[in-house]
Amino acid sequence: MSSLSHRGREARIVIVGAGFAGLSAAETLVKAGFQNVQVLEAMGRLGGRAYTMRPFSENIIELGANWIHGQKGNPLFQLAQEHGLLSEEDSARKSVSSRNYFFKEGGKQLATVDVDKMCSLFDKLTAKAFDSELEKRHRPLSLGDYLDRAFAETRLAASEDRRRIFEWCKRNECTDEACSSLYEVSASQISEYTDLKGEFFNCLGPGGYQALLDLLLKSLPPEAVLKNQAVETVQWDLKAEEQGQEQRCPVRVVCENGESYEADHVIVTVSLGVLKERARTMFTPALPKSKLCAVERLGFGTVDKIYLQFSERFWPEDCAGIQLVWNQGPEDKDVYSCDCEGESWKDTWFKKICGFDTVARHPTVLCGWITGREALYMESLRDSEVRDVCVRLLESFTGWAVPEVCQVLVSRWGHDPFVSGAYSFIPKNVNGVQEQKALSAPLPPRSKHSTRKPLQVLFAGEATHVNFYTTTHGAYLSGVREAQRLISHYAHKTQNS
Repeated sequence: MSSLSHRGREARIVIVGAGFAGLSAAETLVKAGFQNVQVLEAMGRLGGRAYTMRPFSENIIELGANWIHGQKGNPLFQLAQEHGLLSEEDSARKSVSSRNYFFKEGGKQLATVDVDKMCSLFDKLTAKAFDSELEKRHRPLSLGDYLDRAFAETRLAASEDRRRIFEWCKRNECTDEACSSLYEVSASQISEYTDLKGEFFNCLGPGGYQALLDLLLKSLPPEAVLKNQAVETVQWDLKAEEQGQEQRCPVRVVCENGESYEADHVIVTVSLGVLKERARTMFTPALPKSKLCAVERLGFGTVDKIYLQFSERFWPEDCAGIQLVWNQGPEDKDVYSCDCEGESWKDTWFKKICGFDTVARHPTVLCGWITGREALYMESLRDSEVRDVCVRLLESFTGWAVPEVCQVLVSRWGHDPFVSGAYSFIPKNVNGVQEQKALSAPLPPRSKHSTRKPLQVLFAGEATHVNFYTTTHGAYLSGVREAQRLISHYAHKTQNS
């Protein structure tokens, strides 16, 4: 097994961003023997889109990343399992003894048999897309168009209630895809996403995602991670005359506070949302056209949470969530098509709230989910306005007496300047694999005859992972991937020295 050369140990590496991608890259590099690794985080906290809080009690709330997506082959699940960070009690409660209560507009609860049939059908139809089993006629379509056509061909489509449940399923899927509508999402390209085997639930214990972040941080020297260091520009391919000295480091990272860092290599892990806003101004020289096109073509949407803490519990013990089924919701194509160019959808933004789920270890807290343009609009409202709307929804749909809301906590990821959304998706008519590979390609581009220093700027983050985009383990693995590029680069130098 090769080891790092002296040049490798001394190489200066700057990592932009301290989410799972940035911290996994830093941990991998430090464990490999790199001695000059610096992580710059724009926020005053670490974790990026993973944000574990304790706003209501000593028990945690996840304002950001919430799920462990599968178990087999998931490095974060394995890490949590090895260190006793899982909660078997919570997973058993969610999967066995509780169920969702579906209510339609007007206050009537829907029959469980109808809900189960429609959810099963929806899962079957989406599985065809994820498993690359779509018929040829469906492959060019958006996910929404494919689902509409496939559903219309079934006998279940004749029932109005079942059609409405199917629309709820589509709206719920928007949360998984981080999109405003499934008519934006490619039906065929989602087959590139790899769904890991194992249960799909938040099986993290009382430490939440913060406990996993803490494990990564333990491997790093305290001075290796700096907060409140928002990066303004990444100046790469610097020449000696530009540095005013003998060329040693080809990259300079300049922060908004005026501080700068010289580096041999920079790993950029900012979100695709940040790149969409700043890719053309953040890098000097400009990014290659292929990378700018990837930033533009890939989708990046907003998903928000609305936490409501009530004075007392008002839902049944076996209730895992209160789901809202509208007579005509925002995912209906005719409604979406009419409103996509106008502003009338803002009057009914709350129709994008799928429902309100119970929250582990918080017996009097519900969490509402909302996504897309409606989530962005919701972010512009005061917490009290959001609270009042949610209470009205709960009262009108269930007919139950809803007690006082003691506290409300609303995420606003779309307006967070250091995130600008939640996670990525593959739009219709976009080759996801091609664009994700272009996004992850290091700079400068490879060339046999080039004298430029290689691997000056590398890119990581969930949007750069072909198979695990949208996920925390995708972000984690992308950071490891870029760290391994550098390890291999210097190991190769060692073998030929």
